[in-house]
Amino acid sequence: MDSLILQHLLNWLVLGSIYTLVAIGFSLLFGLLNVIHFSHGDVSMIAPFVALGSLQIMVAGSGASLGAGAMLAALALAILVTGLIGIGADRLVISRFRRSPAMMALVATVALGTAIRELIRGFYPQGSNPKAFPSIIEGFWQIGSLRLPAQPVLIILSTVLVVVLMYLLMQKTPIGMRIRAVAEDSATARLMGVRPARIFAFTFFLASAVGALGALFFASNAGVVRFDFGVQLGLIGFSAAVIGGLGSMTGAILGALAIAGIESLVQANLADGASYRLVFAFLLVIAMLCLRPSGLLGKPVFEKV
Repeated sequence: MDSLILQHLLNWLVLGSIYTLVAIGFSLLFGLLNVIHFSHGDVSMIAPFVALGSLQIMVAGSGASLGAGAMLAALALAILVTGLIGIGADRLVISRFRRSPAMMALVATVALGTAIRELIRGFYPQGSNPKAFPSIIEGFWQIGSLRLPAQPVLIILSTVLVVVLMYLLMQKTPIGMRIRAVAEDSATARLMGVRPARIFAFTFFLASAVGALGALFFASNAGVVRFDFGVQLGLIGFSAAVIGGLGSMTGAILGALAIAGIESLVQANLADGASYRLVFAFLLVIAMLCLRPSGLLGKPVFEKV
């Protein structure tokens, strides 16, 4: 295979993987709560700052360079902390609007995202400045006759694993059955002994933890992280979920691959394509909303008036 084609293919799959991890969170929360959690991207972007701060503390404590074990520990801590913050965001803000009009919850989550960004900028040392973020893994992997950079392969394989585990969790486990029951009818689920409050907490933890992994991959792939990256990442993840159909995990994956594919094609074929990639990506979103508002796999909703 031509090396340039292989590079473009890897770029597409890496971007698609990152967007998939964020889009899954949007679809999962919308399917459960029928609420668009617009601060999901900002919550997810907390993870790279937690990981970076953890690594800096480890370096300061040991006085030497750190190995793969330290990186893995920092990533795990970042995912755990971000998942817990997701639960806190629900308890402090989103849960108060469960029975309110959808617009109130939407405005509240937009405000929450702004608050998160400003807190990162204010409390993280020199938080207004971009921070260099290290690669999760260095080197190359030999797959048959192909010699591939390790990090893109790790991102793609990790995303495939997460998607498979999410599917098994939702379809084959008791907690997945409870999540689907609450999403279908929380009042009936409560009568059957399900505690919706616990399901909400678990779902927010799960969506935020998966989003955190996507944000960590995003920062490592870009080599830099900034306090306001969550806006772009969240908007792309939400757009992917919209293209695929909000509430559909399969749709979120298809939407993420579609947006990543458009970005990759624009960068590969247009002069200065990197500057215009998001223009074409969001034109795709507009076209999808015009032609099929419910998304590729979404179900149209009819209301009697």
